[in-house]
Amino acid sequence: MSVSYSFTSCGPAQKKEASDTPTSGVIKISADESFEPIIQQEIDVFESLYPKAGIVPEYVSEVDAITLLIRDSVRLAVTTRVLTQQEEETLHAKKLYPKTEKIAIDGIALIVNKENTDTLITVNDIEKILTGKITQWKQLYPKSKLGEIQMVFDNANSSTIRYAIDSICKGQKLSDKLRAQKNNNDVIDYVAQVPNAIGVIGASWIGNRSDTTRLSFSERINVMAVSSDDFANNANSYKPYQAYLAMGLYPFTRNVYIISTDPKTGLPSGFTKFVSTDRGQKIILKSGMVPATQVIRIVNVRDNL
Repeated sequence: MSVSYSFTSCGPAQKKEASDTPTSGVIKISADESFEPIIQQEIDVFESLYPKAGIVPEYVSEVDAITLLIRDSVRLAVTTRVLTQQEEETLHAKKLYPKTEKIAIDGIALIVNKENTDTLITVNDIEKILTGKITQWKQLYPKSKLGEIQMVFDNANSSTIRYAIDSICKGQKLSDKLRAQKNNNDVIDYVAQVPNAIGVIGASWIGNRSDTTRLSFSERINVMAVSSDDFANNANSYKPYQAYLAMGLYPFTRNVYIISTDPKTGLPSGFTKFVSTDRGQKIILKSGMVPATQVIRIVNVRDNL
């Protein structure tokens, strides 16, 4: 399957004459669609600080984000994995030497319909749903009348699918009954409308934007609490609150990286440095993810689940 890409930006014509420096010029970047809200905020603030800089993002699946980097269509990609040895060797053959910077820790959230109050689940149960060993809600909750479980992801090439295969199912084949939408917004919309659905989504998409404490989630859906034990209860189950991500109590977490192939200290390096500085890390902090280079204050967020 061939994929074509087009890049657009607000007002790049005014910036094309700027030289390529850490704070000026125009670059194209690719980013895992899971992180669109955060990366777009980073870009907006960076461009407001440096008016001669223009960053043109393409929000795609993680597979496509890395493919664009390998093809040298972009010099910066935001991903949840580092490059493989083969990918690095391909870049080296092009005289490109990638640099990787960890910028955040994200959570993989499990969301259900607002009418569904069965929100405690174990890691083992999720693995069984993903591999087709559990297909009905009553297998999890004997009194449930929701019928068949419909588990939905953002898209077939997403980083959340890869996480499910690699980190949850340890390479086992996923059930052919899993569903893929187009993006994270579509997952939220689907779960909000379908009572028997479970959505798998990046935690930064489900925060309550009006809550500056980052201690609540979107009112459109319910968020499941996950236990690493064989049986889930209120005491051993955790939702993807920022504090639980930072403390390692929530079981489904992943690192977020910027990978740059900037051959000189140009705009890709300047943007990477900005995201890693205090101002860039505060944007990540406000998103609900855990900043990689900034100490955060841990707040007791235990609720009644």
